[in-house]
Amino acid sequence: MKIIVQPVKGSYKLLFYDGKHVHGVGIVEMTDTPKGPRPVKYRLRWGSRKEYRATPSKDLIAQLREGDVRMVKPDPLFEEFLHAFQIRTGSVDVCRICLLDDRYTPLTNDNFVIFGKSEKICLDCGRRELRRELAPIGHMGKDTLRHFEELLDATRNLDRVLALVQPEKLSMKSALFDRIEAHPVLATAKLEELPLPHEFVVASRIESLMPAQQLAVDAGLLFGKDLLVVAATASGKTFIGEMAGMKNYLAGRGRMLFLVPLVALANQKYERFTERYSAFAKTGLLTGVSRLNLPETRKVGDRNPQAPIVVGTYEGVDNMIRCGQRMQNIATVVIDEVQMLEDPERGHRLDGLVARLKYLAPQAQFLYLSATIGSPKTLAKKLNCQLVRYDDRPVALERFLLFTERKQKIPTIKKLTTEEYKNTSSKGFRGQTIIFTNARARCHTIADALGMRAAAYHAGLSSQERREVETKFLSGKLMAVVTTAALGAGVDFPASQVIFDALAMGRDWLSVQEFNQMAGRAGRPDFHDLGKVVLLAEPGGSYSRENPGTEEEIALRLLKGEMEEVAPVHDLEQSSEEYVANAVACGGEEADLARINATMVGSMEPVLPELVAHRLVQKKGTKIELSPLARVMSEHFIGIGRLLEIVELAQKMDDPLDIIAELESEAMEKEEVRKKERGRLQQHGHRKDHGRR
Repeated sequence: MKIIVQPVKGSYKLLFYDGKHVHGVGIVEMTDTPKGPRPVKYRLRWGSRKEYRATPSKDLIAQLREGDVRMVKPDPLFEEFLHAFQIRTGSVDVCRICLLDDRYTPLTNDNFVIFGKSEKICLDCGRRELRRELAPIGHMGKDTLRHFEELLDATRNLDRVLALVQPEKLSMKSALFDRIEAHPVLATAKLEELPLPHEFVVASRIESLMPAQQLAVDAGLLFGKDLLVVAATASGKTFIGEMAGMKNYLAGRGRMLFLVPLVALANQKYERFTERYSAFAKTGLLTGVSRLNLPETRKVGDRNPQAPIVVGTYEGVDNMIRCGQRMQNIATVVIDEVQMLEDPERGHRLDGLVARLKYLAPQAQFLYLSATIGSPKTLAKKLNCQLVRYDDRPVALERFLLFTERKQKIPTIKKLTTEEYKNTSSKGFRGQTIIFTNARARCHTIADALGMRAAAYHAGLSSQERREVETKFLSGKLMAVVTTAALGAGVDFPASQVIFDALAMGRDWLSVQEFNQMAGRAGRPDFHDLGKVVLLAEPGGSYSRENPGTEEEIALRLLKGEMEEVAPVHDLEQSSEEYVANAVACGGEEADLARINATMVGSMEPVLPELVAHRLVQKKGTKIELSPLARVMSEHFIGIGRLLEIVELAQKMDDPLDIIAELESEAMEKEEVRKKERGRLQQHGHRKDHGRR
């Protein structure tokens, strides 16, 4: 039997261990005598007994002689006593905390944790100490606790793990969640070697292709192939569209239509194309036009829908089609950020727009671009195109997860952005940061706290204010930009670091796809050597009661999650809106209308009976005729339910403002119901994923 000896405040604790269980605990006191150190008081508790019993010292000596004596740490007094009775001893490395609870746990290479400065304790005790330290911080889900325990297993250092929730001990080394390595740059062709017009090659100012561009060329980009290109941010997807569009235009096949989800992004592309190609191809800009006559809402750029290059937002171009105008002589259609097909509010409109453009420009080459999309092979099949996928990042990306209270987020952001701005890459660019948060007011709060070298950037600013921010950031004068979802969809800021102050946009949690899209903005090959993504997760934090989960749980779900297949399901309201818009595009011919509907990626509800029942459309032979109200649905992007509400309110109220107020109130109530349902479905999906794991 092993006898473990531990010095404890002037006495010695003995554990009697048989290889499986501790059978007894003894306490012995020693004193100096003329013959040397001797036991003067020995108490023993054996088996299930709770009380100690006085035991003769001779029994102690007999037990020590029969057992395998091991010292927890050197002790000259006790060792001299053992030597006097010719009792051999050895040493053992055990968990001190276990000994305090009368347990024996030897420490091995795979069963220890550093506790404090250098003490080793067993892994189980380390986990208990971890949970005890985390308890006051707030409610943490099981997934979060499991993540901390996995970190403890990996680092074997309790203080390093706890530093993730203790800002004064912030350690980015401990907070590193993972690292996505950059892929070695592949050999690619020079632009002048490709079958491209000379004037385009000169105007583009590009010497060699990037890897994703090379893959697109190999897949038939320059020979009219329809492609779905899925590649990381900053991998050169926009130029893939430019190569095809400019080749087709300069070869006389027709114009290029370049579609994006945001006005700010459209303005950026417009300026890029105007700067490069104005010598031989004018660029037109089609975005929504405000009815307010303010400096920031007046027309920007040449709004010419017949220009050789037309850059537009989805809705800006779609509005022309819905009003019955034709997009003529189109040879190339580029759909940027095609993952927007999954957007719950706008996805059906993009889906319908693509189907309408395929009908109106059947000979055009269609290119779909995305940095983040789930099951791209399936989507490519639905879009009837070839997949080009380049998963490797041109710049390595490190992802960090920090757990912190809300009040500590801004000081942490300030520290991280300031440190990053001190760095200069091998390309000569300073480290700059994009900070994502969930509300416009929070943007200004953070920007004000960071000082003069930071600026808020969101849709509530005027176009002039946004341009000033963009210019300052691109010139390196700003340390950080604080934004909402406005930058997430692709506005081109060369940031080396992305920080998530919140993991929600508004009150809704980010999806894995949205998160990856935003995180992908960190690290640009022409600017930086490394990209960094930092998630600041508040334990127990939430932005809405309707959306289950807490921020630290969502953080882990986003970092570990996989994007879902793009398979939108359009409800009756969305389906009715797209049905009448498709009918306008094809002039109501039933066969053509069925063909457009069948081209859509998402599934449509059978809306025709409902439209006929409310006399919004009528069938005449092979044609679907739209009523004036059905055309209102098409032109104003509304579905049948919304239209009928407006008609009913117009019969009750005379003042248009009263009608608008009532509509807004009803819309808010319905949105709350939809959010609750989305939250319920997301939680259900998370539970299923957790069960599979």
